[in-house]
Amino acid sequence: MSINFTKAIVNRLQHEIADIESKILNEKNKKEKAQSKMNQLQRDLKLSQSHSDLSSKMTRINKLNEEIKSSTRLQSELSKQLATKKASLKQHHLSIEPQ
Repeated sequence: MSINFTKAIVNRLQHEIADIESKILNEKNKKEKAQSKMNQLQRDLKLSQSHSDLSSKMTRINKLNEEIKSSTRLQSELSKQLATKKASLKQHHLSIEPQ
């Protein structure tokens, strides 16, 4: 493989790695915000007196729980992709160095 071709692959991989890392960070932030909202709702739940208010807050808590689970799954998938890309990048770096 030519060096220029390998360098192009390395550059593409570095860009993809940066993109995945950005997505992981965004998902982490979304998860933290959802957890914060859920914690606030749980505190407010104790102060709620009407049945409809309790029901509404419980529904919102359940939706936030699903959002957190979804974000966690996506972070896991992105982490796997990131590991694969980094391994590939390392392999391509090794193929450039001896030349």
